[in-house]
Amino acid sequence: MEAYIYDAVRTPRGRGKADGSLHEITPIQLATQMLEAVRDRTEIDTADVDDVILGCVSPVGEQGADIARVAVLNADYAQTVPGVQVNRFCASGLEAVNMAAAKVYSGEAGLAIGGGVESMSRVPMASDGGAWAMDPAVAYKTYFAPQGIGADVIATKFGISRDDVDAYAVESQRRAKAAWDEKRFARSIVPVKDVIGQVVLDHDEHMRPDATMQSLAALKPSFTALGEEMPGFDTVALLRYPELEKVNHVHHAGNSSGIVDGAAAVLVGNKAMGEKYGLTPRARIRAMASIGSEPLIMLTGPEFVAGKLLNRAGMSKSDIDLWELNEAFASVVLRYMQAMDLDHSQINVNGGAIAMGHPLGATGAMVLGTALDELERSGKGTALINLCVGAGMGTGIIIERV
Repeated sequence: MEAYIYDAVRTPRGRGKADGSLHEITPIQLATQMLEAVRDRTEIDTADVDDVILGCVSPVGEQGADIARVAVLNADYAQTVPGVQVNRFCASGLEAVNMAAAKVYSGEAGLAIGGGVESMSRVPMASDGGAWAMDPAVAYKTYFAPQGIGADVIATKFGISRDDVDAYAVESQRRAKAAWDEKRFARSIVPVKDVIGQVVLDHDEHMRPDATMQSLAALKPSFTALGEEMPGFDTVALLRYPELEKVNHVHHAGNSSGIVDGAAAVLVGNKAMGEKYGLTPRARIRAMASIGSEPLIMLTGPEFVAGKLLNRAGMSKSDIDLWELNEAFASVVLRYMQAMDLDHSQINVNGGAIAMGHPLGATGAMVLGTALDELERSGKGTALINLCVGAGMGTGIIIERV
């Protein structure tokens, strides 16, 4: 049994604040519109969809109550279609796609939808709490520190400077603007509408294409106080990495992923279902994997899951034409490029979350769609897509254009 990607859609990313264009659009509306788009674009009978799996990192309030099943009902899918909500932190959207593909691989599903949703302007990040950060005994045992501290530890440990991370951020902005100018995202973007059908957002509004090294240099590091003052997370980091003399704080709002709202959905199915609806597969899924990594530094999982993926697929690094890694922080991608010996021309060629934003539960499905679109645009064959994950994990997928 093989699993194929038949369609991939996403919303534009809306600025994750009260003045953002998507703030008045509820999470259920975002998820519903993505499910409607998949149905309408492919003209499938939704009774043939065996499951809908949506990632969501803060599944409380408006994002609680199994938002996947509620979105299924709200989108007028057949009532026989179940829905389930999953949380693997920043990789939730890709994990949802991987789970959908696994159901197809196993024969449990003929068609399944994976994706994600996060309204960070309406449901603030970390509003679900959790023992990892809140229970002192658990936090002490796992060397808990916020992700920004982990990103700064990566920069310190692997010799990545403030100029390095700022230069990467400027290039992300430049690439994202060029991609929008050249309509590289046009196939996947579904404009978001309000309750009366008016378009409220049709572009990624977080971008700052005018960013320069000079403008970024004026920004103060965001995590210095957390590290050096109360509660003093630098001390925790140095206990875990005693070879470091101090933590060099280099990350700020301009070289870290943006807080935004958005949703995405990916239709995965077997060959028979594609033939039933006359759908041409856009890509075949070669391998999927997740892995655990050291929890304080937290964000180095991508390099390890990439190796796991390549081994699972029976491939080598030279077999991959395009690399996509979520830009949680600039040092994450720069370290990944070091570890995998990648040139910047091979990875995140259309920019990433530093420019366009990171709607936590949806991003994994979004970056998968971005890589799929780029394979088709460039005529390349294979892509490896992955994300770093909170608490020290990595999740990835290899796809092959067909």
